[in-house]
Amino acid sequence: MQFLKKNFYIISITILVLFVAMILIFRKPVPEIPPLKNRIGAIGMGSEWTNTRQTIDALLEKIRQQPNDPKLKITLAQAYIQEARITGDHAYYDPAVIKILNAVLQKDPNNIEALTTLATAYLSQHHFDTGLQIGKQAQKVAPMTSMVYGILTDAYVELGKYDSAVMMADKMCAIRPDLRSYSRISYVREIYGDYPGATAAMKMAVQAGYPGLEQTAWVRCYLGKLYEITGNLDSASLHYQIALGERPNYAYAIAGLGRVALAKKNYAEAIKDYEEANSLIKDNAFGDELVDLYTDNHETKKADSLMEEVIKDLNAQANSNDNDPNAGHYADKELAYAYLKLKQNDQALKHAEIEYNRRPDNIEINEMMSWVYYKRGEYAKSLPYIEKAMRTGSQNAVMLCRAGLIYEKNNNPQKGTVLIKRASTINPYLPQDLITEATPYMPLAGN
Repeated sequence: MQFLKKNFYIISITILVLFVAMILIFRKPVPEIPPLKNRIGAIGMGSEWTNTRQTIDALLEKIRQQPNDPKLKITLAQAYIQEARITGDHAYYDPAVIKILNAVLQKDPNNIEALTTLATAYLSQHHFDTGLQIGKQAQKVAPMTSMVYGILTDAYVELGKYDSAVMMADKMCAIRPDLRSYSRISYVREIYGDYPGATAAMKMAVQAGYPGLEQTAWVRCYLGKLYEITGNLDSASLHYQIALGERPNYAYAIAGLGRVALAKKNYAEAIKDYEEANSLIKDNAFGDELVDLYTDNHETKKADSLMEEVIKDLNAQANSNDNDPNAGHYADKELAYAYLKLKQNDQALKHAEIEYNRRPDNIEINEMMSWVYYKRGEYAKSLPYIEKAMRTGSQNAVMLCRAGLIYEKNNNPQKGTVLIKRASTINPYLPQDLITEATPYMPLAGN
């Protein structure tokens, strides 16, 4: 009996070893260079995708023939970054870019194009500290390269180092005034509450772009959004329509039209636009905003179901391991707001605190913390965060309205009333949840 047991054990181990060996032999090898993915749906139609696919296929073939040519790999990484913007598939392309460029930088640590492109990928994943470190390295290597200062501007903005961001944006524009530098000038002006200046700079960005390119469509949509958040819906709609005329099926323009329809309380049109945008590219922001639309349209089941899908997708992509810069996208800010919508306030606070610990000086993150505490009914805790959020003089109407509500709850109705009134003056089309909250304190804030 002991002999049989021993033989059975040996046979079992042998079968297991053979099974593992077969898996290793026949599994597909992981490619050294991640391949291009097919576009799905409407964005996979038309000449642009045909040209893009042919160009990248040719580039991949050249890399196979010349595997030691760093320029080819950098060009591919830059093409993948653009493909991520077009498809929204950052979860695939950002790690691919990082893998390609780390291999280049192992052999040439000071390759300026590789450094700036790598920093861009990390910023896309919300690894802002890592992006800043690489940007500073790039600055030492090539201090007169415009894109270096674009990276530093973006990193400083996200980390809440706004004075430094202003200096970097000015430096970038001085070296090369173009779409990328004008758009960054616009961002920092907006942060400091200068909407006329932000709009003027974004107009210059649009004028500097080539019609039909994704970058040009993006800055035109941001120009539309500047008009939108200051209550000028007609101008906003015009720019979204122009963007669609120059670049059909552009999801951000379609979503912009959806927001305009929502502001006009045309819920059916807004939902149609957002469902279309959500079908075109991967962007959880579309799903998140669609939840609000379903809620405003009293489609509670749809709203809750979609919110759970958004959270599931965010958690699938999210990474909270700050010790591993290659571990994936940081999505705690998005998760905090998503859990608030499901009234899971403990989870919201958990993710808000994770994000706050990463970038405690960022005004949007302080606003998030204040709003999480507000929704938890911890009004005294919310106050210092909203005061820090307003330190740049931002005139963002949503932030001002939230601040007004927080002051109201902290027994400062005079300050609260002023802020709510200012918010409704800047943008008469505030989100419905804020209008509902603000109306008891300042009826004029409602529409």
